[in-house]
Amino acid sequence: MMPEPPFSSPLPELPEPKRRRWLQWLVAAQVLFVLGVAAAGYATAALGRTLWLSTQPVDPRDLLYGDYLNLRYQINELPGQLWRGSSPPRRQQAAYVLLAPAADGTHAATAIYPERPATQGSQVVLRGSVQAVWRRGVRLRYGLERYYVPETMSRQLRQRRAMRVQISVAPWGQARIIKLDTTARQ
Repeated sequence: MMPEPPFSSPLPELPEPKRRRWLQWLVAAQVLFVLGVAAAGYATAALGRTLWLSTQPVDPRDLLYGDYLNLRYQINELPGQLWRGSSPPRRQQAAYVLLAPAADGTHAATAIYPERPATQGSQVVLRGSVQAVWRRGVRLRYGLERYYVPETMSRQLRQRRAMRVQISVAPWGQARIIKLDTTARQ
């Protein structure tokens, strides 16, 4: 008979049926999470209102993911006077941007709220987060700032000209890019 090592203590083992059930719940939770993320994307496209935003592309390249465009929207940096909160905005705070149709067919920001505002007519609310605050402005992020493109398209877009992006905004504020309009000029 061999002596046990001095610092080893046997770990209690779960009975086989409980271990198997626990593993099944863990796998089911992961599958449900992935399906939920996919369903949220499809729900945003199916239930959301579509609108156009003006943007300016930046063309970086990621060795792991390929070509993508960093998009700078006109609604990414807004004047501080559009803030409608009782206290100044803080970094990482949720922000709800009220968008209204502009004369050029895109939507433009009319106000920024710390909580979801009511809309009227053709107004849309886009949820974002405050990234930076300075004396006269606010920088916001919406999760729409990166768009992966085929390599042939990124070569065409290296000119960094103004374009329009069509997005779908779900009733709960989540947004998704639907397509790029590279023929738009400003």
